[in-house]
Amino acid sequence: MTTRMSTGDFEAFCRQVRGTDPDRNPCLVVCGGTGGQASGSGDIIRMIKRQVLERDLTGRISLRITGCLGFCEMDPFILVEPHHALYPKLTPAEVPRIIDAVLAGDTVEDLLYREPGSLRRCDSQEQIPFFAGQVRTILGNNQRLDPIRIVDYIKVGGYDALLKAIRRGDPEWLIEEVKRSGLRGRGGAGFLTGAKWELARREGTGRQRVFMICNADEGDPGAYMDRSLLEGNPHAVIEGMILAAMAIGASDGILYVRSEYPLAIKHARIALHQARGMGLLGQDILGTGTRFEIEIVRGAGAFVCGEETALLRSIEGRMGEPRQRPPYPSRKGLYGCPTCINNVETLANIPTLIAKGAAAFAATGVPGNTGTKIFSLVGKIRNTGLVEVPLGTPLREMVYEIGGGAIGKARIKAVQTGGPSGGCIPASLFDTPITYDSLAKVGSIMGSGGMIVM
Repeated sequence: MTTRMSTGDFEAFCRQVRGTDPDRNPCLVVCGGTGGQASGSGDIIRMIKRQVLERDLTGRISLRITGCLGFCEMDPFILVEPHHALYPKLTPAEVPRIIDAVLAGDTVEDLLYREPGSLRRCDSQEQIPFFAGQVRTILGNNQRLDPIRIVDYIKVGGYDALLKAIRRGDPEWLIEEVKRSGLRGRGGAGFLTGAKWELARREGTGRQRVFMICNADEGDPGAYMDRSLLEGNPHAVIEGMILAAMAIGASDGILYVRSEYPLAIKHARIALHQARGMGLLGQDILGTGTRFEIEIVRGAGAFVCGEETALLRSIEGRMGEPRQRPPYPSRKGLYGCPTCINNVETLANIPTLIAKGAAAFAATGVPGNTGTKIFSLVGKIRNTGLVEVPLGTPLREMVYEIGGGAIGKARIKAVQTGGPSGGCIPASLFDTPITYDSLAKVGSIMGSGGMIVM
């Protein structure tokens, strides 16, 4: 049974959720995302559940199944809260030893993470170079919540940005805040998000229908940032879409996602159902009179449909082929209506940006390239996975400090960025800071964030 809420009701509900006593039990955190499952995390999860049932440990130990935690090279692993001991590349047979140690307030030293190629033991996640070099503004919440529980998202501040925007009641303020932040689109071109919203609002004024589209057609080789965000924190993307819709005056939203992402689609559907049930979507959002609804459209796996005009044709049921611009989608988009298209990572940044303010967002990164960017770091490197760093971070730091450098005695020759439209950056240029402009100067592009080490 669903319960429609007013703004006041929802504010009270958020206070109640955050006011409940936190779970004091030690918690075993396990990645249940696509990458984790492919590496065997499902067996680890089943063993934990079996131990809890057979040993009657309910009320003494907790399990949190999350989306991707980023450290994909070490899957399947258990992260133990609150002290963040990390046990990598586990087998189900090793799980009982970890549970015994957790219950005793101890660790299993021989199973703890050690840096590849060394005997140095890391007693906590914070000591691991892969994590120590990151600023996990967006990815960090994947670790803290179960993606199919809206209350988990609310506990970490979810939907505070929406409430702040409702209290302001000013779409222009939303647009100006995003403009002041300097947020650039994380899908590849790096166009200023606030400027795109401003164009869409201007073109949509007085029009009957305006569309807000989330582009989750992630097709670059080696890239899986958007999939992991949708699997691990779908409510952040939904809240970002609602805020964008309020800013541009959109009443219809579409989440266009690859059919190859079944778990992302499943979690997004659950999250949309929960949001509707609480009055965060629909004909009258939290009693404000604002209408906005989101529909999921599944792409058929065509790489070209990541391009926004081809994506629009695909949604309309036509062959996904790019068309010439102008007119741009902000003027003539889906079904000829004004349309704003942002990618998953761009929209996932919006709730944090609005809740904390433009100045706080712009304090990370470098001028003209503010905030963090998520990269999928893959290839011939020790530590593969999802990495979130401030824009302006040198390539060398990504490859050698966070990524751990080459495997064995191999020599790293280059990094390929930007997918098929990008380029290869030789090792001699690894002091290049990661920004939209600097990567273009050395013959590559940011793209959506795929980074393949060769």
